[in-house]
This record gives sequence, C-alpha cells and structure tokens, in this order.
Amino acid sequence: MQVFRKLGWFFKREWRSYTLGIIMLLLVALLELVPPQVIGFVIDHITESTLTGNILMQFVVLLIGVALLTYIVRYFWRIMIFGASYRLGRILRNRLYRKYSEMSPAFYQKRRTGDLMAHATNDIQAVQATAGAGILTIADSLITGGAVLVTMAVTISPQLTLIAMIPLPLMVILTSYYGTLLNRGFKKAQAAFSRLNDKTQESVAGIKVTKTFGYEESDHEDFRSLSDEVVEKNLKVSKVDALFDPTIMSVIGISYFLSILFGARMVLDETISIGQLVTFTTYLGMMVWPLLALGWFFNLVQRGRASYDRIEEVMMTRNDIGTDYRIEDAPDGDITFDIGAFNFPGDETAGLRDIGFTVLKGTTLGIVGRTGSGKSALIRLLLREFDTVNPDDIMYGGHAIRDYGLTNLRSRFGYVPQDHFLFSATIRDNIAFSNPGLDDRAVSEAARLSHIHDDIKSFPDGYGTVVGERGVSLSGGQKQRISIARALVLDPEVLILDDSLSAVDAETEERILANMQSARAGKTNIITAHRMSAVSHADLIIVMDRGTVLERGTHRELMELQGWYHDTYNAQALREQLESSLDELVEKEDG
Repeated sequence: MQVFRKLGWFFKREWRSYTLGIIMLLLVALLELVPPQVIGFVIDHITESTLTGNILMQFVVLLIGVALLTYIVRYFWRIMIFGASYRLGRILRNRLYRKYSEMSPAFYQKRRTGDLMAHATNDIQAVQATAGAGILTIADSLITGGAVLVTMAVTISPQLTLIAMIPLPLMVILTSYYGTLLNRGFKKAQAAFSRLNDKTQESVAGIKVTKTFGYEESDHEDFRSLSDEVVEKNLKVSKVDALFDPTIMSVIGISYFLSILFGARMVLDETISIGQLVTFTTYLGMMVWPLLALGWFFNLVQRGRASYDRIEEVMMTRNDIGTDYRIEDAPDGDITFDIGAFNFPGDETAGLRDIGFTVLKGTTLGIVGRTGSGKSALIRLLLREFDTVNPDDIMYGGHAIRDYGLTNLRSRFGYVPQDHFLFSATIRDNIAFSNPGLDDRAVSEAARLSHIHDDIKSFPDGYGTVVGERGVSLSGGQKQRISIARALVLDPEVLILDDSLSAVDAETEERILANMQSARAGKTNIITAHRMSAVSHADLIIVMDRGTVLERGTHRELMELQGWYHDTYNAQALREQLESSLDELVEKEDG
C-alpha cells in the first residue's frame, strides 16, 4: 500500500473521477446480486410447483433490465478510473522529461540513455496500471466481495457463510508472501530491461563502427546474452505471478467443498431450501473474481511500487547546478576567468588550475592546446554545465555568472559543440531550431555565413532535405557547418565554436572566419581549435597545457615568443604547404 500513499497527491487531484468510478462499481456489485436471487426464486417456485408463465416473464424482464443497466454503468466506470490513470501517466512523463531536461551533464555521465528511457516507458506504465487496474481490483474486490458476503449471510445463512470463509486467512498469508517475492523480482526484471535498452540504443547508434570493425557477431552475442537475462528475470517474476491464481482457486475449491458438505446437511435439516443452497453456491462462484482480483491487485501494487521507487529515485536526484539567482536581466559586458582550481565530479586531480584572463566585449578569444589540455572545460564552465567551487571564478558583466538565471545566461550564447548533433528533420528545421518561425531569408543568410548554402542548394530537396537521424546522410564537414549556421542564426552576443572547424578544409575555414568577422563586428567570439590558423586573427590567444595557461597574447606576440604556439603554427603551415604542393603535383600528372 506504500505506493498508494506516495500517489496520494494524484488521488486528491482526481478524487471526483475515482469517487464516481467507485460508486459505479458499487452499483454494478449490487446489480450482480440480483440474478442469483432470481435463480433461487425460480428453483423454489419449480420445487413448490408454483411457477407460472407470467412470473417467469417478470423474472426474464428483470434480468434483461439488470443486464442493460450493468452494461451502461460498466462503460462509465471504465472512463472514470482508467481515464484518471492515463492522466497520471501523462503527468509523470511530463515531469520526468522536464527533470531530464533540467539536469546537468554530470547526471548523464552517471546514467545511461537506455535506463532513462525505461523509466519513461515500462516504469510509468506499471505505475499507471496501479492507479487504474489496481484501484479497480481492490475496489471491486472489497465492494463485490463484501456485498456478496453480506447478502449470503443476511439472505441465506450466516453460519454457512462463516464456514465457507474458513480458508480465506490462508489465502491472505500466501498472497502477501507472493507479493514480497514479486516486488523483489520485478525490480530485478526492470533493471535487466534497462540494461537491454542501453545495449539496443548503443548498438543502433554505433552500427557504423560495429560494421567497420566486423564486430556484428560479438555484438549480437552481447545482445542475446542481455535478452536472455531479461527473459530469465521475467520468467522468475512470472513463476511467482503464476502462484496467485492456483492458490486462489484452491481456496475457492475448499470453500465450495465445505459449502456443499454443510449446506446439504442444512437442506436435509430444512434450515435452508434447495433454492437457497443453489443461490449460495452461485454467490460463492461470484467470489472467484473478487479473490482473483485481490491476487491481481497484489501483483499490480508490487510492480507499481518497484517502478515508482525507480522513478522517484530519479526525481529526487539533485541537480549539481544551482538554480538560485539574484539578477533578473541577461548579462552583458566583459567575461573574466579567475579560476584557482577546478576538478570535474569524481576526479581527484584538478582539471583546471591558475587560470586568469579577460575577454573584452566585442573581441575574439582563441583557445588552443593539445587534446585534453582543458579547452572545452573552460567553455563548459562558462555555460554552467558544471559549477566551480568559488562563485566568483567566472564573471560576466561585472557579476558572477551564478548571479544570473540559467535561461538568461545561456540566452547570450550561441554554442557549437565538438560533437555536433543534428535532429531527424529538414536542414531548414535544424538551422532554425532555436526559432522555428524564422523566415527563409534569415535561414539562408546563416547558411551562407557558414559556407554551407551552396551544398544545400545542390541537394535535390534543398533546405527541405531530411538529414536522417543525427545527420547520418551528411559528411562531417557539412554537419559542422549546419551546426555553425544554427548558432549564427541567433546572432548571439557571444558565439562559441568549440573545435567546430576541424572537419572542414583550410580554405573553407578561412572563408567562414572571414564571413564571421564581417557579420559579427562588435560581438564577442570564443574559438577553441587544434589548427592555429583558426585563431590567428583573434584579439587574444591563450595556449592551454595540462589544465593551465601556458602562453597568452596576440598571434604576433606568440610568434615572437617562439614557444609552443610558434612551433605548432609553423609545423602546421609547413604541412599544409606540402599537402598543397602534393595536390598540385597529382593534378599535373592526371592532366
């Protein structure tokens, strides 16, 4: 019953629907008491040779009327009770989705996609069933079962009713024990399903890599193993579930035996009539559903409890990013970094240390360095994907970025991450993702700035081309440039390109940067890159190494310094020159 206490907020909200539904269930239970009484009356009339055609017709009309009214009432209680449970499913899905969208990247580093999907599908369905079929079964069990018992005791024989109920305590003990086993088993089954979901999602997303390495058979074996585990865990649940019906039917069988044994003696003693005994056994048959429903109720409640605990555990997870703020407006001005030390959650060593510089409003910052040097970490801290220990480590417009609401803060940024993601939609929809109402001219202008317009026009459907899941139908460079267009269409105050030009050639990179310089005059730009040419025009360049600033200055100053930047820039320039010469040589030979 713990799950019903936890769902108390919903039952209070939907009390009208559940109250009307239960009243209708009560009416159905009362209507179902009529036919056995009619059967008993008819048998007694036959026994006493007093049955006439008129009396029989009256009974037939009564039964038809009861059947029609029962049909109508059953229709409406289903709408009331199951309709409410469907609304619960909608509410929980919306809350869960909102929770997912609010959580920080640290949350997704700890949890896998398949598991989160299982919460939003199987777990919610189990809770929904508890609030629908669960309420139905317990209400029907108590109302129908109670009405039948009272009618048996009042209209026939309280002694015979008491004798028939002797086996019931055994059923209560056994079904309670089965319920405990079911709860444990269902939790394990749901966890196994989550792992299978993880594997399926990962395999589909990585199908290209799997095929490239010829790993299909091994991947299939892994999937089969997880699938077998799901079957095994669910079979264990089914074995426990299968115990309910035989146990209940055995109890009913014992009750029938006792009722007929002692009821026959009462007929011989003329304590009750034959018609009353037939009515009693008919009522006893009506007890089968309430008792089966009671077993089904224990099943549903234990499943719902296990699933709601899993959902609740996610909903109670605290966001690592604080949501309190004191400034209502969006930030504007210079951005200052002054980070003493920062470690990512779970890391013992500092990911960033001794970092201090200022990005003046309207200037361009370039960040370069080896892979893993901390370039993207700075960007993620600025976007508040993680929070530093000291609130004043990053200032924007003279105030700590934590002083601004997350929505207002992030509204100032246009962000193009390293792992560019495109939705399964048209190219136009992907570019206009942040503002679907944008006109076609604004979309095409952003595409021109990112040097992807001509590529798009070459496609048969142009901007209406559907890119496929995660942009699978496009090249890496095309996906990068569409991602850049998606950020540029916002005309953000701060544009962040996090190694977002790595998949384009040097000539295309130069054109994109030239377009940005002219189109974004007076706006702030932050560019992280591995190619020094991508940041050579920047007003300030910082070189990152092992989480700290190794060098800083303009391109000219860093070249005069003759340090890491100088050596890397010259090496890359030489490599590009050699590649260009080689291409020219190949063209001459082909000519």
